[in-house]
Amino acid sequence: MPKQQHLRKILVLGSGPIVIGQAAEFDYAGTQACLALKEEGCEVVLLNNNPATVMTDEQCADRVYFEPLTVEVLTKIIKKERPDGLLASVGGQTGLNLALAAYNEGIFEQYNVQLLGTSMQSIQQGEDRELFRALMHDINEPVPESEIVSTVDEAVQFANVVGFPIIVRPAYTLGGAGGGHAYSKEQLKEIVAGGLAASPITQCLIEQSIAGFKEIEYEVMRDDNDTCITICNMENIDPVGVHTGDSIVVAPSQTLSDHDYQMLRSASIKVIRALGIVGGCNIQFALDPSSNQYYLIEVNPRVSRSSALASKATGYPIARIAAKLGVGYHLHELKNPVTAHTYASFEPALDYVIVKFPRWPFDKFKDGNRELGTQMKATGEVMAIERNLQAGLQKAVRSLEIPVDGLKVASIEAIATDELIQRIEKADDQRFFTLLELLRRNVTIDTLHDQTGIDHFYLQHFKRLIELEQLAESLEFEGVDRDTLYELKKSGFTDDALAKAMNTTEQDITQLRERYDLYPSYQQVDTCAGEFMAETPYYYSTWGTKGDHHLTEKPSVLIVGSGPIRIGQGIEFDYCSVSAAHSLKRMGYETIMINNNPETVSTDYETADKLYFEPLTAEDVIHVAKRENVQGVLLQLGGQTGVKLTEALEKAGIPLYGATFDVIDQLEDRGRFYELMQTLDIPHIPGTTG
Repeated sequence: MPKQQHLRKILVLGSGPIVIGQAAEFDYAGTQACLALKEEGCEVVLLNNNPATVMTDEQCADRVYFEPLTVEVLTKIIKKERPDGLLASVGGQTGLNLALAAYNEGIFEQYNVQLLGTSMQSIQQGEDRELFRALMHDINEPVPESEIVSTVDEAVQFANVVGFPIIVRPAYTLGGAGGGHAYSKEQLKEIVAGGLAASPITQCLIEQSIAGFKEIEYEVMRDDNDTCITICNMENIDPVGVHTGDSIVVAPSQTLSDHDYQMLRSASIKVIRALGIVGGCNIQFALDPSSNQYYLIEVNPRVSRSSALASKATGYPIARIAAKLGVGYHLHELKNPVTAHTYASFEPALDYVIVKFPRWPFDKFKDGNRELGTQMKATGEVMAIERNLQAGLQKAVRSLEIPVDGLKVASIEAIATDELIQRIEKADDQRFFTLLELLRRNVTIDTLHDQTGIDHFYLQHFKRLIELEQLAESLEFEGVDRDTLYELKKSGFTDDALAKAMNTTEQDITQLRERYDLYPSYQQVDTCAGEFMAETPYYYSTWGTKGDHHLTEKPSVLIVGSGPIRIGQGIEFDYCSVSAAHSLKRMGYETIMINNNPETVSTDYETADKLYFEPLTAEDVIHVAKRENVQGVLLQLGGQTGVKLTEALEKAGIPLYGATFDVIDQLEDRGRFYELMQTLDIPHIPGTTG
């Protein structure tokens, strides 16, 4: 069915400010939705109040209201604009809760506004813990033994029956806010009290803990014709008990049998059909690693953080397609714009592995509680694309921009083995690096599995990384042969890491690699494992395979993005990068974007002429710049991430646009800056450098 012709003006709800649990992924989803609706000839009105986002740029909507996201404000805008439809599913929990509140007050009915996509009844069934549990029982889908509570006393009564630990999940909150694991009655009272306060409907689901089960996610799409597809399935390396936003995630799942994969896929489609969702939906499962028993944990009846990850992992633009389903289209009527050949009803297939790694704020909050649970603490994330898991993990680690020496963290190396073994029993932001350190000390995989519940498959890959690291450290630089160097590069070791391992210089390793004619190749993300040619140049690097490449006649400029969102460097730099790409396109340049943040508009397939999903290190950026033979590189729009690369790129002979390293150093180095101020006779705040 084509677009409903009466939908001429659409009001889109944004997600407001960036908060933990609701970040740039909704700027990406909202921007895609607005542009998709405009493409269909709709007049788009946007309510959002975040000035740092691309979504609130003038190109995305016909009118933008920078106002608080409240029912009072929304009512005034509806009264003034008289939209035909409202899209709430791309604004995260903020947009969804606002739409729910307006619906309950009768605003939509009063002004004849159609809620696009998923109905409010379906949203309530997905978000309201009691309605969801009842629906799952009706369709015979298993959920953990649980109780819906609205008081602390009710929670205590449930715990007295089933025992501890207990998981607390408040209704209608984002990022697991207000929830957690309770191991005692005192903890339960505290967490439930906070969860009830955080829930807009003062409701919590408390359930018997199934911590230790595998956590599996499916990103599912359904249209109003009841066509359903699964876009991506993802496996959390951490078992159930850690919020998926705080877990290292791999796609596609690596440890499921075909039976388990198909079983959970079938359950996902059954659930999205029962809910009647139109558009994208994220479904989370807990799977017993020792049997076929599974439980449904949660359903997000909207686009989510995982939707952004799944979109970039597969090349399937979920928010864009969901917006078009919301105005009446069916999946078989829409083509995937990444391939321009396959239809949106075609399930993506991956011939590579994705690794998502969270970015936590503990470098800024060193005394913060680093323990991870059901309440999300990460501020952002990075994504790596590779042909093998070891290389994917290494790419993800160096994309994080944290103080890691290769795969080593100095503070962890100083801790005794017994203490490290005890530490990994509970997940924290350093658990991955702690596991690697214990493997260096020959602690067995069985011991690590018993302490963490992490599957042997992943621990074996971690061990292989350490074996390769130790191989590199055992080598004399002069005797390194081509096959050994190739094996190390194929597993993700950078020239810098190998130089430190072999006690030589990075330049020596680079020259040796070039002498052996070892360079990365670049593969295209095509959504269909190479079965169809992709129209959109979206690349990732790997070693040892023939690459895809399309050079153009136009002069090209490489824009270095800003990497993961963290405290002090947020979405504003993504806005700058996207604006630069649009400006350079208008000036006749071929624009090339390099970035590793799956949540952002800069890594959307439409933003630049070419997209490289890569770490933002000097080696990775230089490889891309040389491959594309760019006229210049823009570093200063990606915040501190890009600026830090200036010296290395200059030394490599890469042409840079903007300030030179000397100018930047003069401004960044306090001593040199004070000297400059004195030379120019400009007063500055007194200070000294140590």
